[in-house]
Amino acid sequence: MGARSKPRVEVRRSGRRRRTVSAYRDGAKIVVLVPDNLTGEEERAWVTKMVARVERKELRAAAPRRWDDADLMTRARRLSDDYLGGLAVPESVRWVGNQRARWGSCTPRDRSIRLSERLQRMPEWVLDYVIVHELAHLIEPQHDEKFWGWVAHYPAAEKAKGYLAGWSDAARMPRPPSEEVYPAGDAVD
Repeated sequence: MGARSKPRVEVRRSGRRRRTVSAYRDGAKIVVLVPDNLTGEEERAWVTKMVARVERKELRAAAPRRWDDADLMTRARRLSDDYLGGLAVPESVRWVGNQRARWGSCTPRDRSIRLSERLQRMPEWVLDYVIVHELAHLIEPQHDEKFWGWVAHYPAAEKAKGYLAGWSDAARMPRPPSEEVYPAGDAVD
C-alpha cells in the first residue's frame, strides 16, 4: 500500500471566532476554520489535528461494515424479538454481492435472507430497517397491508425508506419494487 498524499488545506481565520476550531471537506481540499488570535504554532497544531480528524471520519465512512453472517443472524434475531415479537425466525442471513436492484431479499420457503453488500456502508438504522423488512416476509410473504403493519413496528421505517429512496435517486438507480405482490414461497424483496 503506497503512502497517501497530503490533502490541500485552506486555513480561514476569523476575528468573530473566539475559541472554536472546525474543519470540513470542500471538494479536493480541507478547510480549517480557526480564531484570528492563534499563534502560528497553535494554528499548525490545530490544522494537523483537524485534518487528521476529517481524514479519520472519511475512512470510517468509506470502510465497509465488518459483520459476518453470524453477526447478521444475531442482529436479525434481536430485531425480530424487539419489533416482531420473535415471530420471524430466519434460517440464514447473509451478505450478497449480486443484488443491484434490491436492498435485500427473502425466500420464505427456506427462511433465508440475503442483504445487498451496498448496505455495508449505510447507517445501522437503515440496515436494521432492511432486515426488519425481510424478516416481516417470514410472517407475511406478500407486500400487503398486514406486511406493512409488521414493518411499521420498526420506529425508523419511514425515515429509512426515505433514506434508501434518496440514495437510489442520487445514484440514478431505479428504486427497488416494494408494492408488488409475490406468490407465497418465492423470493421477495
